[in-house]
Amino acid sequence: MLMSISMDPLILQIILQMGIYLSTPKTEKFSEDGNNNRLRFGLSSMQGWRATMEDAHAALTDLDDSTSFFGVYDGHGGKVVAKFCAKYLHQQVLKQEAYSSCDIGTSVQKSFFRMDEMMRGQRGWRELAVMGDKMNKFTGMIEGLIWSPKSGDKSKQVDDWAFEEGPHSDFPGPTSGCTACVAIIRENQLIVANAGDSRCVISRNGQAYNLSRDHKPDLEAERDRILKAGGFIHAGRVNGSLNLARAIGDMEFKQNKFLPPEKQIVTPSPDINIVELCGDDEFIVLACDGIWDCMSSQQLVDFIREQLKSETKLSAVCEKVLDRCLAPSTAGGEGCDNMTMILVQFEKATSSDDKPSASDSEFKPAESESQ
Repeated sequence: MLMSISMDPLILQIILQMGIYLSTPKTEKFSEDGNNNRLRFGLSSMQGWRATMEDAHAALTDLDDSTSFFGVYDGHGGKVVAKFCAKYLHQQVLKQEAYSSCDIGTSVQKSFFRMDEMMRGQRGWRELAVMGDKMNKFTGMIEGLIWSPKSGDKSKQVDDWAFEEGPHSDFPGPTSGCTACVAIIRENQLIVANAGDSRCVISRNGQAYNLSRDHKPDLEAERDRILKAGGFIHAGRVNGSLNLARAIGDMEFKQNKFLPPEKQIVTPSPDINIVELCGDDEFIVLACDGIWDCMSSQQLVDFIREQLKSETKLSAVCEKVLDRCLAPSTAGGEGCDNMTMILVQFEKATSSDDKPSASDSEFKPAESESQ
């Protein structure tokens, strides 16, 4: 017998959070450092209080001979979409026709949309299954042996993401999703692409500038698109559930067959920002909202600059940020999320003009903007 239960929202929230958090946080960190002749980076990620780790990342100092790629992917509803993007998004950037003509902005934009396309159908289901829990991994591997194209068939495919027949040929894509915040650096040009509420910030002579915008449902442009696509916003969440207006995955919000992907209730369409680096530019930070919930952009830049006075290993600086943000308990909510951060420090830019370029002049200091 079904019953309608009236419950205080605070009590309901507490009940929903039971099972989300651990009794003690997992503070073990995955950290990495790397460099080339243009830059060096450090990164660190930590599960924290969350019951599962749903963040993923990619860091390639040499995407090609002149290009570096960094990405942070914050999963929700599961880890598989974030892991999928960490594995495939940068590969798709390279494969886009626009990339060969040096149009990196268009290339990365198309790659965000391509992620949703690739996760559909039998091939998409199988790839996501292999990245999931143990049972799904086993099933995905078995179906791969049965249904994946044979070597002779692959040569006939124009697209290397070959169509596969199988029991999941009609798979519409995952109901889970992830944010994506990507920074691509080629010579003195920085291209930032973002969908969701992960964030990229640059330190220009100690001043923090947000190079991405947090895509929350209450932003006017996001709200207008959500409503026009047939969705609604309740308690700051899309259709009462998702607290993001843009994401990769989340296919349940992308079912209007009369609308293109960029006009769906939730869209993977990234904002693209292109910045000409100058001599005042010190470093960029890419991080998930587990960091930004605890520190403003300027607070994080100040903290990093202070740490760099005595610490040369960039991953160690990231680890200190994670430790600083970790909450002592789950009572408050902030500081209880998964945390991932990438810190990229530039070698001095070769440009002789140290003034901000026209391409990034629209960005105000982060402290003058709402966080």
